[in-house]
This record gives sequence, structure tokens and C-alpha cells, in this order.
Amino acid sequence: MDGPKKYIIGNWKSNKNRQETKDWFSFISKQKFSKKTYQYLSVVVCPPFPYLSLSRVLISESQLTIQLGAQDVSPFPNGAYTGEITAIMIKEYAEYVLIGHSERRKYFHEDDKLLAEKVTRAMEAGLKVVYCVPDEKTEVPQNVDLIAYEPVWAIGTGKADTPENASQVIGIIKQKYPQNQVIYGGSVTPENVVSFVSQSNIDGVLPGGASLDPVKFSQMVESISQI
Repeated sequence: MDGPKKYIIGNWKSNKNRQETKDWFSFISKQKFSKKTYQYLSVVVCPPFPYLSLSRVLISESQLTIQLGAQDVSPFPNGAYTGEITAIMIKEYAEYVLIGHSERRKYFHEDDKLLAEKVTRAMEAGLKVVYCVPDEKTEVPQNVDLIAYEPVWAIGTGKADTPENASQVIGIIKQKYPQNQVIYGGSVTPENVVSFVSQSNIDGVLPGGASLDPVKFSQMVESISQI
């Protein structure tokens, strides 16, 4: 595997409890990945907010080469914004943050203006932004760290895009934003992950459901590291 590192970013969405989080990291800590795994691959996990702190402790205790990400961030700074979790708070536990995920756009009606404010707050706090887009036409704020292409019809449906079409769309995105690496999200599984990451335009994957199972997640990590 040549060139910049590839990425696998597991998005747990609104799943797991405290014990299940412990069990997940316990399983991962027992896996013996090949020596070159972390040399060529950045492994990131995005648990729900309540388990970011616990996950940080578990990663430290097991000395895992895994980074953490948050699934969302407030568009506001610290202050009188009841219920909000700000970028400064997240930065204590995580390195990355997902912004613009299709489920946030769909269920919470987040628009480009709001998402741009979230990007600003995340960058001010020093978080690395993974900005999600449903197609090649969606505008991306300047200076985000990663772009994730996730066709809406493939999210949580079990129906992934074809690697060839995903590569073509990502190629167009890269023409618009040549400074960015771009990953693919949408029904990624151990069975299809290699076919996606083998495409020269695709810099990694953003699995959702498959990342909940530590066995499947480990299989995907190992498969990507062997490319």
C-alpha cells in the first residue's frame, strides 16, 4: 500500500451501552494485527458521546493505536446553550468529528449554514473534521481534513454502491477538492471492503453497522492492511 495512509472510521451511531463498549475494546485489544497495519492505516472509532471518556480510558489501558471521533458537534461555543456538547469538550477525548452525516441532514434538517458553523467550531478547537456529503455536487467547507462520500440510499440499507461508481464519484469530488482525501461510507462490510479500498480514488471507508461487531471491524482492519 503506497501513498498517504488509508482510513477506517467506525461510526457506532446510537448504539451500545457501557458494558458493550468495554466488551468491544476488550476484543480489539486481543487482536494481533500485522505489523504494517498501523503504518498504512488510521483506525478511528466514533462511539456515542456518553462513552467517549470510557473509550479513551480503555484505549489507554490497552495501549491501542486507535483514535476517537465524535459523531456530531455543537455549532455553538461553550456557554448558555443547554444540552449542547461543544467542540472544546469533545477535544478532551477525541481527535476527529463527523459533520454533515446523512442522518443528521435527514432527521435533524441540518443545512449547509449550520454545518459550516459546526466546522468552524471544530477547527477552532483543533478537531479533525470528517465532512460527509451525499453526492459530488454538495459543497464542502474549506480546510476540512477528510471528505466522506455516502450516498443516502446506501446508508443502513445493506445496499452498497458499486466500487466502480463510488470511485468515479469520489474522483469528481477530488477534482473539486484536490487537497482532500476522500473515503466511502454506505453499507461497508468485511465482504466488500477490499473492493472499495482497492480503488485508487478511495482513501478509506466509514462503516456503520459493521463497526458495531468487533469481529467484523477487526476483519476489515486486517483486510485493508493487506492491500
